Amino acid sequence: MKRSAVSMAAISLAGACALSLSACGSSGTSVASSGGSGGSLAGQTITVYSGQHEQTMGKLVQDFTARTGVKVQLRSGDEAELANQLLVEGSASPADVYVAENPPALTTLENKGLLAKVTASTLAAVPAGDSSAQGDWVGLSAREAAFVYNTGKVTAAQAPTAIKDLASAAWKGRLGIAPSETDFSPVVSLMIKQQGVAATKTWLQALKDNAKVYGSNEDLVAAVNRGDVAGGVIDHYYWYRLRDEQGASGVHSTMSYFAKGDPGALVDVSGAGVLASSKHQAAAQAFLAYLVSKPAQQIIATSESYEYPLLAGVTDTRLSRPLDQSGPIASPAELGDGKQALQLMQSVGLLS
Repeated sequence: MKRSAVSMAAISLAGACALSLSACGSSGTSVASSGGSGGSLAGQTITVYSGQHEQTMGKLVQDFTARTGVKVQLRSGDEAELANQLLVEGSASPADVYVAENPPALTTLENKGLLAKVTASTLAAVPAGDSSAQGDWVGLSAREAAFVYNTGKVTAAQAPTAIKDLASAAWKGRLGIAPSETDFSPVVSLMIKQQGVAATKTWLQALKDNAKVYGSNEDLVAAVNRGDVAGGVIDHYYWYRLRDEQGASGVHSTMSYFAKGDPGALVDVSGAGVLASSKHQAAAQAFLAYLVSKPAQQIIATSESYEYPLLAGVTDTRLSRPLDQSGPIASPAELGDGKQALQLMQSVGLLS
């Protein structure tokens, strides 16, 4: 699923418009199949707006329905555009659940009061720091930023360990970036937090001078693999998908990771929340409980997403290193709603 940071920039305006439209389980447990009153949820239908990986979410929905009898109308799309749609729809939205790949869109909805509290047992299934501090959404999986480089143009010793190094003259004309992807703006948010606005703006201006801009991470990782550019910043799973598509003989690139604590070492989570306006609260909460259950987390761990599951004891053995060797996972508070990062990228011309 391609995600556009450009559409995130419209969220604040949409939020203002929305205000005029409305007042704005643990690994061993089974998924709930009944509502709080004891009645069965089977036969109910919920609508899920999902900005997560479409194939994986399709498998999760199918398994959830088989286990609970709850049908799911799945609307997949760009996470920011879906969040924007929810802000405009307000309490009139048909959505019961929203799933996003990064925290900022969820934080935006949370700040507008559009999310219901997540059931405590669901929140308890994953580490507390991986979900909303207010309990408005729950973390589902994680991904980390990485540096992908063409092995014919860059050696392992030449791979950067600090993302600020990509602003140096050594990378001029050799770097690729995809700033319109919502995976990139959280890195900028961390840079702002660590280095300040002025230093981050200078860095972004240098990136613009150095880099060829691509419209998606899929395009970027393919360009690096072809040797069109020497390297670029992506989320780790794009390289694994390229490997699957190209086969071993077609892979001419690999990944390295920035030093722990560097903004480029970003690890963040995808998450899901129940809309406060949902007319199917029990079924929607059951879906969230399912997403952090062992069956669902195992689907994530073996899917084409190549993301890290968050439930203890479930791992994706195909990944080159476990999650506990990455990170630390950025807190939602560190990333905020992403507005400042987007504005800064717009100010230097990386986003229109």
